[in-house]
Formats: sequence, C-alpha cells, structure tokens
Amino acid sequence: MAEPGKGVTAGKLAINVQKRLTRAQEKVMQKLGKADETRDAAFDEIVTNFNKQMTEGTKLQKDLKAYLTAVKAMHDASRRLQDCLADMYEPEWFGKEEMDTLAEDTDTLWLDYHQSLTEKSMATLDTYLAQFPDIKARIAKRDRKMVDFDSARHHFASLQKGKKKDEAKIAKAEEELGRAQKIYEELNVELQDELPSLFDNRVGVYVNTFQGLASHQEKFHKEMGKLSQNLNDIMTKLDEQRQLKKGGTAAAKSGDGAKSEEANHSESASSAPKRPGPPPSRPPPRLTPSPDQRQQQASPLEDEDEAADANTDYTSTSTQQSAVTNGSGGDLPPGFVYKVKAIHDYTATDGDELELKMGDVVLVLAFDNPDEQDDGWLLGVKESYWVQNKDISVKGVFPENFTQKV
Repeated sequence: MAEPGKGVTAGKLAINVQKRLTRAQEKVMQKLGKADETRDAAFDEIVTNFNKQMTEGTKLQKDLKAYLTAVKAMHDASRRLQDCLADMYEPEWFGKEEMDTLAEDTDTLWLDYHQSLTEKSMATLDTYLAQFPDIKARIAKRDRKMVDFDSARHHFASLQKGKKKDEAKIAKAEEELGRAQKIYEELNVELQDELPSLFDNRVGVYVNTFQGLASHQEKFHKEMGKLSQNLNDIMTKLDEQRQLKKGGTAAAKSGDGAKSEEANHSESASSAPKRPGPPPSRPPPRLTPSPDQRQQQASPLEDEDEAADANTDYTSTSTQQSAVTNGSGGDLPPGFVYKVKAIHDYTATDGDELELKMGDVVLVLAFDNPDEQDDGWLLGVKESYWVQNKDISVKGVFPENFTQKV
C-alpha cells in the first residue's frame, strides 16, 4: 500500500501533466484556427510597457554597476599615483606634511564617493528591480490560466453540441469552466491594476537615481577641486623654493652683496599672501641690478671722460628721482613709508585692491590699524595719481611680491 504523502504527490504530478497536455493541445488548435482565443488588447499593451520598463531598468542597473566599477578603478589609480608622489617627495622639500595629509584626504574622498553611490543610488535601483521577477511570473501564470479558461470553454461547448448529451459530464464541464474563469479573471484584474501604476513609478525611480548621482558627483568634484588647488599651490611653492635656491647659489658665486640682499628681499616677497591674490603660477620676481651694480660691471677700460659722463647722468637721474619722491616740493601723502615699482601686472580681484601695470610706481602707506594688514600685502597709492590730485581716496592693497623697492 502506498504511503499517503507519496500518493498525493503522484496525484498532483498526474494532474499537472494532464494540464500541460491540455494546454498544448489548446494552443495547437488555436494556431490552426480551429479554436478561438481570448484576446485582451489593453492588457497586451500593458504587458508591452512592463517588458520595456524591465529592459530599461535592467540596462540602467548594468550601466550603473559599470560606473561604480570605473569609480573603483579611478580610486585605485589615484591611490597609486599619490603613493608614487609621496615616495618621491623628499623630506626637506616644501610642504612635505601637507602633501601627506592631502594624499590621505584624497583617498578618503574617493572612498566616500564610491560608498555613497553604492549605498544610495545603487541600493534604490536594486530594490526597484527586485519586484520584476515576481510580476513576470504572475503574468506568465495569467497566460496559462487564460489557456485553461479557453480549453474549459471549448470543452463545455463541445459537450453541449454533442448528439448524445451526458448531463453529468456537462455539469462537471460547466463547473470546471466556472472555476477556470474565476482564477483567470482574478489574476487579470490584479495585474491590470498593478502594472500601470508600476509603469508610472519608473519616473520617480529615475529621478531619485540620477538626482542622487548628480548630488554625489557635485559634492565629490567640489571637494576634489579644493584638494587639486592645494596640490597646485604646493607644487608652485616647491618650484619657487627651487628658483630661490638656484638664485642664491648664483649670488654666492658672484660675491655680489647687493644681489644677495635683493635675493633675500625676493625670498621674503615671494611668500604666498593669506588672502586671495596673485595666482600661484606667477613667476618669482626677477632680480634687477641696481645702478651701482651696472656701474661695477662696466668695462675697466672705459676712459675717464666716459666715467665722468656716467657719473653726471647718474647724479642727474638721482636728482630727478628725488624730486619725484618728494612729490612737488616735498609734499608726501600722510603715512608715507617708501616707494615700490611694479615688476608684474596685477589684476585686482576685490574692491579694496589696487590694479598694477608693470612699471607703475606706488607710494606705500602705513595701515591705520596694523592688525588689518595681511602677510605679503601692502597699502599704497599710485605716485602719478598723488602728484596730480593730492588725494589718497583711491588707495588700495596689492601683493608685495609683484613689486620691488626703488
């Protein structure tokens, strides 16, 4: 005697086999045109939209995963590049500690960016797509139940048209038809309600996915831009340090004390101002020989007349410069300290800054409140304006390393 469990299982298996056989026969009859088929054009359009939605969502998921893979690859490449720079960067170079901190911050920023995309944008999309397999299975089940309904309908109709009517078989067939119709219609109604709503929800999913992606990208690139600017500043200062050392070595070899003093001034002036000012890529001031140096470098074969002429010219020039310095009879602006000459153009970036053109002479003024002076910045008025107007209302601040004393 067979066990009850095995008997039930075998019975269900036989029923399922019979259902598959009946469905196959029904489909063959429908394809041959010997049996009509239930049609629902509205539902077919809904299923078409669902398939399109599932295809688009799956592609979006695939492409977003590829993007995350690329972000991870860029993170790894960035880390290796930063490690390479750290290995090459010698301890005595400018900004060694800042460089190490910058490398750590860059690595952390890449890590946070990848993690944010994974936990938010990717997780939202995964949740959205997780419902598609179940709905797809229910659509397939609805299609099978529609075939069962058609088969039961045709079987019931054939019994009614038979010459020898068996009322018992007709009653049973009618009962099976009613059950098949109920199952089919319940699935059909549920899906007709759910699928259009699901199709409309895709818009919100796309908005959330790409809005979150854009937000993470904006934050990442903004912070990365700051780190990149810091790296550029460090490299600029390192190059300035190299240039200053190179200039210092040349001055030591020539034994020129004046050049050494001017180089020291340049080294002090080339330090970056704390407030927004000259671009980091500005070249360091060139050391311009003073008139005395040019005179010392003149050929010792010059005759006495030429030396006398040079001395006369220099005396005349000094007299003219003294007259200008005194500003028309010794009238100098209040708070005058000394004069400087612009050796580079400077474009003002704020309302309180002074625009400079190379060659402009500026009268440096003392700050009313010394605490207001930023390192590397001076206050002054152009000499030409002062001589003409005797007015310091147009005074402004300017970067010291764009000028040299005269």
